[in-house]
Amino acid sequence: MLFSTKVISASGNLMLNICDHELVDKTLHDGETKIKINSNYYAERDVDEHEAKNLLTKCNSINMVGEKTVSLATSLGIGSEKSIRRIEGIPFLIVFKM
Repeated sequence: MLFSTKVISASGNLMLNICDHELVDKTLHDGETKIKINSNYYAERDVDEHEAKNLLTKCNSINMVGEKTVSLATSLGIGSEKSIRRIEGIPFLIVFKM
């Protein structure tokens, strides 16, 4: 299972953009909400599940899209089911760790 990722480091914080690999370059619509899963934003590097878990646990803020990605994060205790938004049935979740 592959995850597409991009890590951005700024001011001592790590921001992770991560999504299910097969969602890269797709656009999701839901009423007025539109999200483009752009390869420049999400797909700097593809990683396996082990590396995805490592990134999810060490990054301070996480922007994630996709069934596998959001499921992996919540299984690690990152984010909560009630915070998940679905766009065209695809889960989308943003987490800021304090």
